Amino acid sequence: MKIEIEGRDAITATEELLTIEGLEGSYQPIDEVEREGTLATIATIVGIVGGTLTIAESIHKWKEKYQKSLDNPTGARIEKVLIVTNDNHRLLLKDATFDQIKEILDKYK
Repeated sequence: MKIEIEGRDAITATEELLTIEGLEGSYQPIDEVEREGTLATIATIVGIVGGTLTIAESIHKWKEKYQKSLDNPTGARIEKVLIVTNDNHRLLLKDATFDQIKEILDKYK
């Protein structure tokens, strides 16, 4: 499973995402920048350890934190987060519910 994160603070956000207990993976910055001042990373999740309920809850809280930052001009900026599974199922986290996040994690696990 891959998670693409775009925004000024993509690297910081990706590092924070990968500290979620139960997620195992790594990331790399994407060299191609679409807009000036925008960074992008791809996190590759190689394993999910433990219950997807707890992990989905943590991802949802992480998403909410960065969603709120868009309203604060001095806050961390993440503009887009997209989860792509190995079978090419895509979930844009912007409007994703907790249940949708859990469902995609259940399919991956």
